[in-house]
Amino acid sequence: MKDITAEALAYHSEGKAGKITVIPSKSCATGNDLSLAYTPGVAKPCLEINKNIDDVWKYTSKGNLVAVVSDGTAVLGLGNIGPEAGLPVMEGKAVLFKHFADIDSIPLCIGKVFNESGRTDAAKVIETVERLEPTFGGINLEDIGAPACFEIEAELKKRMNIPVFHDDQHGTAIISMAAIINALKLVNKKIEDCKFVVNGAGAAGIACSRFYLSCGAKLENFTMCDSKGVIHTGRTDLNAQKKFFARDTESRTLADAMKGADIFLGFSAPECVTADMVKSMAEGAIIFAMANPVPEIYPDIARAAGAAVVGTGRSDFPNQINNVLGFPGIFRGALDTRSRDINEEMKLAASYALAELATEPIPADIKEQLCAAYPADAEKGLFDHQGGINPELIIPKPFDTRVVPRVARKVAEAAVRTGVAQAVIDDFDAYEKELTKRLAK
Repeated sequence: MKDITAEALAYHSEGKAGKITVIPSKSCATGNDLSLAYTPGVAKPCLEINKNIDDVWKYTSKGNLVAVVSDGTAVLGLGNIGPEAGLPVMEGKAVLFKHFADIDSIPLCIGKVFNESGRTDAAKVIETVERLEPTFGGINLEDIGAPACFEIEAELKKRMNIPVFHDDQHGTAIISMAAIINALKLVNKKIEDCKFVVNGAGAAGIACSRFYLSCGAKLENFTMCDSKGVIHTGRTDLNAQKKFFARDTESRTLADAMKGADIFLGFSAPECVTADMVKSMAEGAIIFAMANPVPEIYPDIARAAGAAVVGTGRSDFPNQINNVLGFPGIFRGALDTRSRDINEEMKLAASYALAELATEPIPADIKEQLCAAYPADAEKGLFDHQGGINPELIIPKPFDTRVVPRVARKVAEAAVRTGVAQAVIDDFDAYEKELTKRLAK
């Protein structure tokens, strides 16, 4: 694997340090501009909002502003590195929000929210984030360690009247579910019949597994493993989230669990899955090895051992399970409908939107963009298909410019349908077309 240390450090430090800046959306070039932007003109929208609090959406940037909040306790594959060390990741999230969905976002890495052991104190995070509601249209929680992250999101969703979304839980769940939908078509299996093995019982592993249940998977078909092995009913060291998935089974190791399994999902450690483990799985095995940067098993090894479909978290391998396919469009649809929440139906809508898009023919202009962004895939003819799905392209690529408008449209439809939208969109075809045109700029 190429060592990009020097290149990455230069990218973040050269010129203006970091990756984001703030640019005014209105002119401030004359004395008159200044009087409108600040005193005395600014008093006028202040008074309007004071009379009608909903006018904050009309006169401020709240409706297009997301807070990316982290305490740095579960950063990427780096672990508990602290809020300062996590800041480059949150800045990166802000870059993706803006580039892919034209959403403005502010990274907020918060400190002094830890207990004596250096772990997250859920109550302190909840108290801090709850107070942000007047400024932001949505909250993206990021890289907050389990199990505190579950309590934090659940409580904030109760207390706040804007969407609260922990991307480490739900983003991965939404994207991987879209991949599962299409992978199952290729191997001619139904989700309710599939045996799942989930390695890693943190925020992503738990949330993904619960989401798959919403899509028809059966709880009795799940075997979950953590660093101590299979999560079974005989263990006494389980938190509530793990206990939900505890099975009465004789399996004790990952190798035991994988025998006869249909789907393996890894949120765990590098190269912990062997070729022999894959060979022990059912015919038509599906492997999503999402540890980063080194997956649980490399795709070539998994395919040689008999896996039918393989995905990872990396952009240099086929079928990248990347949250950037989800959160920009999900928040775009939620913000454009002024939704009070991102509920289960909206998340399901995002998964089905991605799965659907991957089966559609790739228009010539989109193909041109994809070939420029992914030259190696273009050489293999991956973007030549005229409909259907390919074992190496079961979900769209992040630089497919159809993704955000389609996901936003389906999420917005679900928001309106389920009653969490406060602004109704009358023509969703027109909304998707308008969004496509807007984002193209």
